[in-house]
Amino acid sequence: MVTHYRPPGWFTRNVGNRFVAFLTRHGISVMGSRVLAVKGRSSGIWRTTPVNLLELDGRRYLVSPRGEGQWVRNLRMANTGELRLGRRSEPFAGRELSEEEKIPVLRAYLRRWKVEVGIFFDGVGPDSSDEQIRAIAAKHPAFEVLEPT
Repeated sequence: MVTHYRPPGWFTRNVGNRFVAFLTRHGISVMGSRVLAVKGRSSGIWRTTPVNLLELDGRRYLVSPRGEGQWVRNLRMANTGELRLGRRSEPFAGRELSEEEKIPVLRAYLRRWKVEVGIFFDGVGPDSSDEQIRAIAAKHPAFEVLEPT
């Protein structure tokens, strides 16, 4: 199976992500930002990364704009994690979406964060057709955030 992942550049990794994570850890959500914590699939150690939490039709989702990164692999294995904002930590269960389920989620994600993440979606945007979104959906894992079981 070929996986798709675009690692962040130096500025994003060392400045942008750290700044958003700092604000989020101190209780300031930047357009829905949270710190995602998931136990590492090999080490069992909590790993954290800033994410954009999408709310759509009363449900919540996590989308990986860069593809199959470490947090995606860890969440697939653990099926649970925490969303952190300031001192508040919310445990959750993650359910990975099918390709068809991703279409409205990716559209809404792009509508909200296209300026920030649009470069990772191969020219597909919120106004693209379902077929165009379906064509890139496999490159962007997405999870529904559910109550823990």
